[in-house]
Amino acid sequence: MAHNLYIGLMSGTSTDAIDAALVSVATGQVNLLASYKLPLPDRLRQEILALNAPTENEIQRMMTLDVELGRQFAKAATEVLALSGHNKSEIKAIGSHGQTVRHRPDGEAPNTLQIGDPNIIAELSGITTIGDFRRRDMAAGGQGAPLAPAFHSAMFRSTELDRVIVNIGGIANTTILPKDTNQPVIGFDTGPGNVLMDAWINKHRQKNFDQDGLWAAQGEIDQVLVTALLSDSYFKLMPPKSTGRDDFHLPWLEQYLKDLSGITPENIQASLCELTAKSIADAIANTAPATKEVYVCGGGSHNPLLMKRLQHHLPKSIVASTEALGIHPDWVEAMAFAWLAHQTLSGMPGNLPAVTGANHPVILGGVYHR
Repeated sequence: MAHNLYIGLMSGTSTDAIDAALVSVATGQVNLLASYKLPLPDRLRQEILALNAPTENEIQRMMTLDVELGRQFAKAATEVLALSGHNKSEIKAIGSHGQTVRHRPDGEAPNTLQIGDPNIIAELSGITTIGDFRRRDMAAGGQGAPLAPAFHSAMFRSTELDRVIVNIGGIANTTILPKDTNQPVIGFDTGPGNVLMDAWINKHRQKNFDQDGLWAAQGEIDQVLVTALLSDSYFKLMPPKSTGRDDFHLPWLEQYLKDLSGITPENIQASLCELTAKSIADAIANTAPATKEVYVCGGGSHNPLLMKRLQHHLPKSIVASTEALGIHPDWVEAMAFAWLAHQTLSGMPGNLPAVTGANHPVILGGVYHR
């Protein structure tokens, strides 16, 4: 059976790096052949963060960043290709998620924007590139996110027991995989993943993230603060729903801190870790109480304290990383966009209406030929 080769590119809300995964896709199977992580230059990372909110001359700055990120995505694709030993002529397509700078799925004119120009990726890599995956789903009435649940279902669903896949990047999202195949797959963003913890440690210790959750582990959870944060209306919304830095950011946190005093920075960090764990666990308990196994991917899977708190709140479930299912947690999302590129070129839908709220399945993305 011929194996079709695809490259998936993922740059998430954490804005720390571009993940590149080269995979082979055959009927019912997606195998990781090579992977590469390209750290984003700090200047570009700061520009991405600045564009998450209204800023001076933002249209021109966004257009410039669109080009610069396109070059970075192309570099990541070229590097993973070199590592694999394959030739670009063997690659069917690149699937590039792009870098989200705004995501506002509600209101009269729902919109989302991912930059990192696919034209540039196709030109510099010499490989057909598929990008702009989210807006076709949104045009069909969906949230445009999350999109990975379709891949999670294809790779991780069991007919023997109920599973949940949790991706903890900047934002956390869940994919509910019932063992009963007559039941639909459900997926949605649960709220902040690492985004608030990253912002808080950056403010107080000038670090981009809390390595292994060590700073949070020095603090104690402030339950009053956690309860206050969980009162946000997003957590009460029923799925389908999606979110991003538009909703969860440092000023959002600071509005709650104004009413509290005497909490040390490390206690706030511990409380932010608890917020992530509790909001994920609550989402699972409310939508899939029969869950037996919870598998985590994304950067949050490397935070021992976060994983411990997640297990604490889900005592009846096994909590582990997706490595237990054969896929390293760092590459699941990049693999998902390689798979979505395959879906697009095969003329098959890539969204799950039960997840995004779209009116019907649609073929996702725009194709930019080599």
